Amino acid sequence: MKLVDLGRTGMKVSEICLGTMTWGSQNSEAEGHAQMDCALGQGVNFWDTAEMYPVPPDAKYAGRTEEIIGTWFAARGGRDRVVLATKLAGGGQPAVRAGAWPDAASMRAAVEGSLRRLQTDYIDLYQLHWPARAHYHFRQSWTFDPRKTDPVAVRARMLELLQEAGRLVAEGKIRAFGLSNESTWGTMEWLRLAAEHGLPRVASVQNEYSLMCRQFDTDWAEVAQMEDVPLLAFSPLATGLLSGKYQGDVIPEGTRRVLNPALGGRMGPRTLPTVQVYLDIAAKHGLDPCQMAIAFTLSRPFPCIPIIGASSMDQLRVNLGQVVLSPEVLRDIEAAHRAHPMPY
Repeated sequence: MKLVDLGRTGMKVSEICLGTMTWGSQNSEAEGHAQMDCALGQGVNFWDTAEMYPVPPDAKYAGRTEEIIGTWFAARGGRDRVVLATKLAGGGQPAVRAGAWPDAASMRAAVEGSLRRLQTDYIDLYQLHWPARAHYHFRQSWTFDPRKTDPVAVRARMLELLQEAGRLVAEGKIRAFGLSNESTWGTMEWLRLAAEHGLPRVASVQNEYSLMCRQFDTDWAEVAQMEDVPLLAFSPLATGLLSGKYQGDVIPEGTRRVLNPALGGRMGPRTLPTVQVYLDIAAKHGLDPCQMAIAFTLSRPFPCIPIIGASSMDQLRVNLGQVVLSPEVLRDIEAAHRAHPMPY
């Protein structure tokens, strides 16, 4: 497994990141441990979780995924073999702190809670899970209205969180600060504030990106490349859609659609027809569709680290199998994207 730079942090991470959000709901503790064993054995040293996990969010289970990772560390040791990322909830989600917006005090409390559950002394990458303001992610781009946001208040909250991140870095509790579900404007503000006040620089951004969701390809791609802020691409398989398992609008037992039939708003009249186009491309070129989708994210003209998740060991092994896409495959993919842009 190739190692790449995590922005300007000095940390080297595997070019594929292990996602964990099914552990504690779709997957048991033993299954989570088996996935960590398998991933590390394949050279995947970069793991991502969140205080909110598992999903779908539920106050009764929030933090369980971190606990499963913690028991793995307690049983296996070797914390230094892993670059570990987790996230602070951005507010508005009842499952965490009753939906309160984050501030310096809640960030510190959240870090302490994550450290305790993860059974570690430090977090390598601490990310704000989503902006503490209105944003366009999670299918909200169709109705996004930035006029409702007070820029003065937003900048003040950013500075407060960044100052607390600086204190946590100084104390050795986190090594780097990152973003998730953020915009280009927001990221440039975080970078400006960090430079202006001598605070931690944004290391990375974790946004959705896949063959089906390519909002990152323009302004964001430029920021990622020019500012050394790599994309940690979540849902590179479009929540499993690109595997083909939902074709025919079926809901197989044990899949995410059992818990979330609309797949977070991704299911619509153009979704499955678009998936079929990509399945046909994979079949035409003799590729596994999951491996093709993950390889596509690795082919982008900006720094991109896909986060893979799996609800079974068979899925994980497939997703870890790496291929390089030929120019012919990439041309077919681009033609499909032009014909079927933004299907959800």
